[in-house]
Amino acid sequence: MMILNIDTVTDQASVSLSIDSSVIGTLENNEQKDHAAWIQMAINTLLQKHGYTMQQLQAVAVTAGPGSYTGLRVGMATAKGLCFALQIPLITINTLQVMANAAIAEWLPKASGMQPPLCFCPMIDARRMEVFTAVYDEALQEIVAPKAVILDELSFKEELNNRSLICFGNGSNKWKNVSRYPNVLFINEKLDIAKSLAKLASHLYSSRNFANLAYAEPVYLKEFYTYIKK
Repeated sequence: MMILNIDTVTDQASVSLSIDSSVIGTLENNEQKDHAAWIQMAINTLLQKHGYTMQQLQAVAVTAGPGSYTGLRVGMATAKGLCFALQIPLITINTLQVMANAAIAEWLPKASGMQPPLCFCPMIDARRMEVFTAVYDEALQEIVAPKAVILDELSFKEELNNRSLICFGNGSNKWKNVSRYPNVLFINEKLDIAKSLAKLASHLYSSRNFANLAYAEPVYLKEFYTYIKK
């Protein structure tokens, strides 16, 4: 099972090749404004580097959002185009779920001193004091569905009742500056998104849980606004 995994929804993009859930190669781009120009070249480079061709891919997995509007469109359009041309399945996975899965795998041992049960709260910067976020338990079960939230000191009050919360992602510092809860841990270390995406994609492929290629769309969570100078 060879899957191409694409993530372009945040400031750091990645493409990776995985075989049976194990990542065999990854390329990353740290310039968000260059994701569109970088993605196709990165895919070709990655395949050539490891001696594979497009025709050997069995599926394409993509983080479907939320995240950057431009990044979402770049990733989804690339994934759908490849799947259509190669006649292979498309796998879409919520970005917040991918982040939480990575955090659970990498950081659960670091939270051994926190009061159980533990919850994981990825946060993606959505401008000003707003973030895209969700809350998951240790088994990656959804406690709070993905949504756009304007943060204040009382955010997640209900979720923190008898729980400890681990917050991470490029929007988490916004809440760190105003949160007053003692049972919250903020972690700023980099997550292995490519590894997490590959594992989730492998599971979905095995269960034949594919997206509808014609109707798959990015998960925006809020409307896109543009400002026109008068």
